[in-house]
Amino acid sequence: MSKAIRNKFGKQVRNLRRDRGWSQEDLADNSGVHRTYIGAIERGEQNVSIDNIIKLAKALSVSLEQLFKGL
Repeated sequence: MSKAIRNKFGKQVRNLRRDRGWSQEDLADNSGVHRTYIGAIERGEQNVSIDNIIKLAKALSVSLEQLFKGL
């Protein structure tokens, strides 16, 4: 992923997480992904694997299409 795409993806994850009223720790607990990794994703610093993308989508109860909306 390019930096611009990582930033957009991270913003989408952050927005979906906030829509649920969750902290980064809540998302980490629900997805099985470490909290600091969630922060790095949201800041666009982390190139996310497909395995973790699927974990995030399941935890947020969204489709992959919804997770990638706007990219």
